[in-house]
Amino acid sequence: MTWNRSTRSLLFGLASLALVFAFATPSFAATSCTLTYSLKGWSAIYKTARGTGTITCEDGQSASVRIVTHGGGFTGGTHGVENGKGRFSQTEKVEDLFRTFIEWTGHAGVGAGKNAEVRAMFAGSKRLSLTGNGSGIGLGMAVGAFSIRAQ
Repeated sequence: MTWNRSTRSLLFGLASLALVFAFATPSFAATSCTLTYSLKGWSAIYKTARGTGTITCEDGQSASVRIVTHGGGFTGGTHGVENGKGRFSQTEKVEDLFRTFIEWTGHAGVGAGKNAEVRAMFAGSKRLSLTGNGSGIGLGMAVGAFSIRAQ
Protein backbone atom coordinates (compact mmCIF):
# COMPACT_ATOMS: atom_id res chain seq x y z
CA MET A 1 0.00 0.00 0.00
CA THR A 2 1.37 3.41 -0.94
CA TRP A 3 0.35 6.53 0.83
CA ASN A 4 0.38 9.79 -0.98
CA ARG A 5 1.99 12.90 0.38
CA SER A 6 -1.20 14.33 1.98
CA THR A 7 -1.96 11.03 3.81
CA ARG A 8 1.59 10.91 5.19
CA SER A 9 1.34 14.54 6.28
CA LEU A 10 -1.98 13.87 8.01
CA LEU A 11 -0.57 10.81 9.84
CA PHE A 12 2.55 12.72 10.86
CA GLY A 13 0.38 15.60 12.16
CA LEU A 14 -1.83 13.23 14.18
CA ALA A 15 1.18 11.44 15.66
CA SER A 16 2.76 14.79 16.58
CA LEU A 17 -0.48 15.93 18.20
CA ALA A 18 -0.70 12.68 20.19
CA LEU A 19 2.86 13.21 21.47
CA VAL A 20 2.06 16.80 22.46
CA PHE A 21 -0.99 15.66 24.47
CA ALA A 22 0.95 12.79 26.05
CA PHE A 23 3.67 15.08 27.36
CA ALA A 24 1.61 18.23 27.93
CA THR A 25 -1.10 16.59 30.03
CA PRO A 26 -0.29 17.33 33.65
CA SER A 27 0.40 14.24 35.66
CA PHE A 28 -0.33 14.18 39.37
CA ALA A 29 1.98 12.16 41.51
CA ALA A 30 0.26 10.18 44.21
CA THR A 31 1.53 10.61 47.74
CA SER A 32 1.22 8.68 50.98
CA CYS A 33 -0.49 10.41 53.91
CA THR A 34 -0.87 9.61 57.60
CA LEU A 35 -3.29 10.78 60.27
CA THR A 36 -2.42 11.47 63.90
CA TYR A 37 -5.63 11.82 65.90
CA SER A 38 -7.38 11.95 69.28
CA LEU A 39 -11.00 10.84 69.85
CA LYS A 40 -13.38 10.63 72.81
CA GLY A 41 -16.78 9.00 72.80
CA TRP A 42 -19.25 6.50 74.21
CA SER A 43 -21.37 3.60 73.05
CA ALA A 44 -24.49 1.72 74.14
CA ILE A 45 -25.55 -0.08 70.98
CA TYR A 46 -25.21 3.36 69.33
CA LYS A 47 -21.57 4.52 69.13
CA THR A 48 -20.33 8.10 68.73
CA ALA A 49 -17.05 9.98 69.13
CA ARG A 50 -15.56 13.35 68.30
CA GLY A 51 -11.99 14.45 67.95
CA THR A 52 -9.27 16.27 66.07
CA GLY A 53 -6.24 15.30 64.08
CA THR A 54 -3.55 16.24 61.62
CA ILE A 55 -3.05 14.74 58.15
CA THR A 56 0.58 14.80 56.99
CA CYS A 57 1.66 13.73 53.50
CA GLU A 58 5.10 12.71 52.21
CA ASP A 59 5.04 15.53 49.64
CA GLY A 60 4.71 18.21 52.35
CA GLN A 61 0.94 18.74 52.29
CA SER A 62 -0.78 18.83 55.68
CA ALA A 63 -4.12 19.78 57.20
CA SER A 64 -5.71 20.09 60.62
CA VAL A 65 -8.97 18.15 60.71
CA ARG A 66 -11.98 17.47 62.90
CA ILE A 67 -13.39 13.96 63.17
CA VAL A 68 -16.94 12.80 63.94
CA THR A 69 -17.98 9.14 64.10
CA HIS A 70 -21.43 7.54 64.39
CA GLY A 71 -22.47 3.92 64.21
CA GLY A 72 -24.00 0.99 65.94
CA GLY A 73 -23.53 -2.65 66.77
CA PHE A 74 -22.74 -4.91 69.69
CA THR A 75 -20.93 -2.30 71.73
CA GLY A 76 -20.99 -0.53 75.09
CA GLY A 77 -18.81 1.72 77.23
CA THR A 78 -16.72 4.86 77.02
CA HIS A 79 -13.52 5.23 75.08
CA GLY A 80 -10.80 7.72 74.29
CA VAL A 81 -7.76 7.52 72.02
CA GLU A 82 -4.79 9.88 72.30
CA ASN A 83 -2.08 10.02 69.63
CA GLY A 84 -3.76 7.41 67.44
CA LYS A 85 -2.13 6.63 64.10
CA GLY A 86 -3.69 6.10 60.70
CA ARG A 87 -2.53 5.43 57.15
CA PHE A 88 -4.42 6.46 54.01
CA SER A 89 -4.21 4.85 50.59
CA GLN A 90 -2.36 6.92 47.98
CA THR A 91 -3.86 10.30 47.09
CA GLU A 92 -3.05 13.26 44.88
CA LYS A 93 -4.00 16.04 47.30
CA VAL A 94 -4.86 16.24 50.97
CA GLU A 95 -8.31 17.71 50.22
CA ASP A 96 -9.32 14.38 48.63
CA LEU A 97 -9.20 12.88 52.13
CA PHE A 98 -11.92 15.19 53.53
CA ARG A 99 -14.83 12.75 53.28
CA THR A 100 -16.99 10.27 55.14
CA PHE A 101 -15.62 6.75 55.32
CA ILE A 102 -17.65 3.63 56.03
CA GLU A 103 -15.99 1.97 59.03
CA TRP A 104 -15.77 -1.32 60.86
CA THR A 105 -14.47 -0.89 64.38
CA GLY A 106 -13.59 -3.07 67.33
CA HIS A 107 -12.59 -1.92 70.80
CA ALA A 108 -11.84 -3.51 74.14
CA GLY A 109 -10.33 -2.52 77.45
CA VAL A 110 -10.57 -1.40 81.02
CA GLY A 111 -8.64 1.59 82.32
CA ALA A 112 -6.08 4.10 81.15
CA GLY A 113 -3.58 2.83 78.60
CA LYS A 114 -5.27 -0.57 78.44
CA ASN A 115 -7.94 0.21 75.88
CA ALA A 116 -7.22 -0.79 72.29
CA GLU A 117 -9.12 0.21 69.18
CA VAL A 118 -8.81 -0.87 65.54
CA ARG A 119 -10.72 0.70 62.65
CA ALA A 120 -10.76 -0.25 58.98
CA MET A 121 -12.62 1.98 56.54
CA PHE A 122 -13.18 2.94 52.93
CA ALA A 123 -14.80 5.68 50.84
CA GLY A 124 -14.78 5.02 47.11
CA SER A 125 -11.18 4.29 46.13
CA LYS A 126 -9.77 5.76 49.36
CA ARG A 127 -8.85 3.50 52.28
CA LEU A 128 -7.90 4.34 55.86
CA SER A 129 -6.73 2.08 58.66
CA LEU A 130 -6.41 3.34 62.25
CA THR A 131 -4.93 1.94 65.43
CA GLY A 132 -4.73 3.46 68.85
CA ASN A 133 -4.49 2.88 72.57
CA GLY A 134 -6.32 4.92 75.11
CA SER A 135 -8.56 4.93 78.11
CA GLY A 136 -12.06 3.77 78.85
CA ILE A 137 -14.19 0.85 79.82
CA GLY A 138 -15.83 -1.02 77.00
CA LEU A 139 -16.11 -3.87 74.61
CA GLY A 140 -17.68 -4.16 71.21
CA MET A 141 -17.81 -4.18 67.46
CA ALA A 142 -19.69 -1.64 65.35
CA VAL A 143 -20.30 -0.43 61.81
CA GLY A 144 -20.69 3.25 61.06
CA ALA A 145 -19.44 6.45 59.48
CA PHE A 146 -16.11 8.19 60.14
CA SER A 147 -16.13 11.78 58.83
CA ILE A 148 -13.02 13.89 58.30
CA ARG A 149 -13.48 17.63 57.69
CA ALA A 150 -11.08 20.56 57.44
CA GLN A 151 -10.72 22.40 60.72
